[in-house]
Amino acid sequence: MTLRIGNFSGFYGDRFDALREMLTGGEVDVLTGDYLAELTMLILARDRLKDPSAGYARTFLRQLEDTLGLAHEKGVRIVTNAGGLNPAGLADAVQQLAGRLGLPVRVAHVEGDDLTARHPGSLAAHAYLGGFGIAECLRAGADVVVTGRVTDAALVTGPAAAHFGWKPTDHDRLAGAVVAGHVLECGAQATGGNYAFFTERDPRELRRPGFPLAEIQPDGSCVVTKHPGTGGFVDVGTVTAQLLYETGGARYAGPDVTARLDTVRLTQDGPDRVRIEGVRGEAPPPTLKVGRNRLGGFRNEVVFVLTGLDIEAKAALVREQMSDALAASPPADVRWDLARTDRPDADTEETASALLRLVVRDPDQQKVGRVLSGAAIELALGGYPGFHVVAPPGKGSPYGVFEDVYVPQGDVGHVAVLDDGRRITVDPPQDTAVLDDVPPPAPPEPLPPGPTVRAPLGRVVGARSGDKGGNANVGVWARTDDAWRWLAHELTVERFRELIPEARELPVTRHALPRLRALNFVVEGILGEGVAAQARFDPQAKALGEWLRSRHADIPEVLL
Repeated sequence: MTLRIGNFSGFYGDRFDALREMLTGGEVDVLTGDYLAELTMLILARDRLKDPSAGYARTFLRQLEDTLGLAHEKGVRIVTNAGGLNPAGLADAVQQLAGRLGLPVRVAHVEGDDLTARHPGSLAAHAYLGGFGIAECLRAGADVVVTGRVTDAALVTGPAAAHFGWKPTDHDRLAGAVVAGHVLECGAQATGGNYAFFTERDPRELRRPGFPLAEIQPDGSCVVTKHPGTGGFVDVGTVTAQLLYETGGARYAGPDVTARLDTVRLTQDGPDRVRIEGVRGEAPPPTLKVGRNRLGGFRNEVVFVLTGLDIEAKAALVREQMSDALAASPPADVRWDLARTDRPDADTEETASALLRLVVRDPDQQKVGRVLSGAAIELALGGYPGFHVVAPPGKGSPYGVFEDVYVPQGDVGHVAVLDDGRRITVDPPQDTAVLDDVPPPAPPEPLPPGPTVRAPLGRVVGARSGDKGGNANVGVWARTDDAWRWLAHELTVERFRELIPEARELPVTRHALPRLRALNFVVEGILGEGVAAQARFDPQAKALGEWLRSRHADIPEVLL
């Protein structure tokens, strides 16, 4: 009864040949492709403005051209959210491809997520649907299921519910599948990619990590693994890192179920095998999240290179000159960031240089276009000594804003559209529960006093970070019980703010997950209006966790 579900895409632009690798590398029953992110929805929305028939991930079609026959031959079903803003269009294109290849492939799709018409001024507004529409398609015999905006984990909960016959009230089983789906959704991040302790592995092992798969059982437990002979590795650390990625507290809410991350148990089950069990589930919340993308205005930027001596004085001079030039028609938002990448007595010009970044935003493109570029370039012979820029500023480009709102589950028409045109309405869950925070667990006993060493946090803890709209999360975990005892007491919200100065004036919430030996910090507003607005140097907070690991603390000697 084991259901083997593998992943072949973690984002729009992931490894092109991963679908073939997963089909040829070992046994698998279902393959899932995740193409959608907040930024991707905006990209697809802009594509649709140019061409109403667009709005889906075109690379998926190209991947299928030489793999659809192989998938059909092996009896592997494919489930993907590559439909984006136009799942019906992609489903039709896949059916046409199957016809050209002479393959009797049944293609179904899921719709109902598109709420753009209800949100005037939005380029795209889509509800995050659950997995039961996918399940209906598979139960009806679909070989390929195309969706629009569903939760990433729904790509796994849907096939699991169809295979095992789960009902919406099977909360524990569904929660186990949600956790499995969350581990799989980002592809190689579960098999050693982007992993904090990568230096402990043979570099040859990490050149081309394989993609993950989960062996799911009828009770919702699973083993996360990968095909034999593929690169990368799967251990408790890689799975822990992915579990913490882009999550919040102990309750991980979705449209099908709320999974309790504080109940997850991970054990090494052999080489490249991690068992996930014990996951408890609760009724889902009564509302669905809707991701809304709109144009926020126009942005432009210029990066000034400051070399050698008097870096601060050079930065002050160019700021004053640019402020004077922009004073007649100042942009609505002006941000300066000085990155001191320079070193004293440097042996290369690049390492003797700092970068001063100016970003401007305004609803009026004129205020961020020629006004800025002209002002910057006119300083070429009248600015600081050594004046040059990384690249000339352009005319200004549109930027997007991501917002999330919530609507009652019953307000969204979740529909499975079968290959013969039949439409099956998916009823919202009858059993729901308002989402409340879990009371913080009691901290572990602190380590006994002893000598300490000033060293980077990353010597003893791992981290992974990511974005959710304008917020960022930083998951931090320890690999031993003693390191967890120290971490739980050392890294308070106050200490986090000390180590990450950007967070000092922002709301920060700490969530403890003792079974994972982990803390998860959510920093509200650090990303401004979301990744498309590019409000900071690292607009998706992908490296925020690595910055935290590089900060120094007084670490007990016994842990080093």
